[in-house]
Amino acid sequence: MKRSRWGFLTTLAATVATSLTVALNLTAAEPQEPAKSGDDIEVVAYYFGNYHVDARNEKKFGPGWTEWKLVKEAKPRFEGHRQPKVPLWGYTDEANPKDMAQKIAAADEYGVDVFLFDWYYYNDGPFLERAIDEGFLKAENRDKIKFALMWANHDWVDIHPKRKDKPAGLLYPGAVTPETFDKICDHVINDYFKQPNYWKINGAPYFSIYDLTQFGNSFGSFEATKAAIERFREKTKAAGFPDLHLNAVYWGYPNIPGEKKLTDPVKIVEALGFDSATSYVWIHHVPLNQREVDFNWVRDEYLKHWDRARDGFSIPYIPNVSMGWDSSPRAHQDDPFGNYGYPFTNIIVNNTPENFKQALQITKDRILADPETPRIMNINCWNEWTEGSYLEPDTTDGFKYLEAVRDVFGD
Repeated sequence: MKRSRWGFLTTLAATVATSLTVALNLTAAEPQEPAKSGDDIEVVAYYFGNYHVDARNEKKFGPGWTEWKLVKEAKPRFEGHRQPKVPLWGYTDEANPKDMAQKIAAADEYGVDVFLFDWYYYNDGPFLERAIDEGFLKAENRDKIKFALMWANHDWVDIHPKRKDKPAGLLYPGAVTPETFDKICDHVINDYFKQPNYWKINGAPYFSIYDLTQFGNSFGSFEATKAAIERFREKTKAAGFPDLHLNAVYWGYPNIPGEKKLTDPVKIVEALGFDSATSYVWIHHVPLNQREVDFNWVRDEYLKHWDRARDGFSIPYIPNVSMGWDSSPRAHQDDPFGNYGYPFTNIIVNNTPENFKQALQITKDRILADPETPRIMNINCWNEWTEGSYLEPDTTDGFKYLEAVRDVFGD
């Protein structure tokens, strides 16, 4: 008999709620403190690798398809709507080491310390890995910045583009078998953690998990999920590392179809033995309740979430700054614009380079004012072009968003 998607959460919430004493005594590594100290804050940019040719995409969309196609075909959907966004570097191939070297050089020059790759691995194997394996790891200047993996273990659904009145079909389920997870652990330890520029915190490789609901569904119970984490941790130690730094991404407002809100993220994350928590994008915590929502209002609402998260978690919380939001390129351009469900969503406006810089400065000041906050912050995103959140230069603003990062965090 199949366990329902909600079965894991129900069991887990009940287990943690009724066994808090046990949960507080779970054996887990102590939270790792970031390696940086003082005023030196590590700047991490999420990197979404769907801008190269991938065999799965070609099977679905045809030869040579990349998500650049949606970027090129985006249209203004109402007066004043700025689409399409045009990359200043052109429609680069991130699996080409020379093109990736250009991105690495810019990250290094403008103060980004780490690319945190959205990394995909399903029951039938990896997806979109060429951006890392052939692009980043073979770039001649790869040692200029560090990298790490965020396992983007959400359902991969058919939204490239999506029709308004047609359900997003499931292409690759996010939940994996325990056997697949063991393969994933071995793969990331041997092929990524051991890379000399893999990002570590006090020597412990950083690995983030995006969808905690799907992660739990992979094992079916609280106990089995915790045991899988412990196996991953022990394998990492056996490979010669002092520990594993396991990070949890969580949200209050689901975004992509298939995402589910955690019933009690604080108890779940801590009881499972994660070392830190963070966010992927502001709109996971701030609803966009009108067509165009001001960037500074969203920022202030996210800061309230940050306060709640910092006070609620006993493990470190890593804050996020989002450059913007406009997922309309992933919506079919012939359908009307509206807030019908992702990618038909409202957008963030007034996300000027100046306002983005101010958000970075506020985040830096808050980090430095709180000795309990890690000296780390992450940005969404280096290149989420079809979600309107990118640091890469475009033909309208040039390098101004990267200049904002440099001005606030650079040497």
